[in-house]
Amino acid sequence: MSTTPSGAGDRLVRIGAIVFFIGALSTLATMAPLFLGTHPLPSIAWSLCMLMGVGFLIAAAGVIRSVRAGSPKR
Repeated sequence: MSTTPSGAGDRLVRIGAIVFFIGALSTLATMAPLFLGTHPLPSIAWSLCMLMGVGFLIAAAGVIRSVRAGSPKR
């Protein structure tokens, strides 16, 4: 039984998805007090929302790395 090796950027895509998910949860937690009428969260919570963009960039770098590894050499 043979297993296929992971692509060059698969790990980056997985890490990017995890970081993006953490940022999405942080965004939901940060926005909830605004709709519930409670006190807003501290600024560190707002900073964690930026993880969505960071996760997207990490995942995009993984995709680009996979594409470059699969393209034929010139």
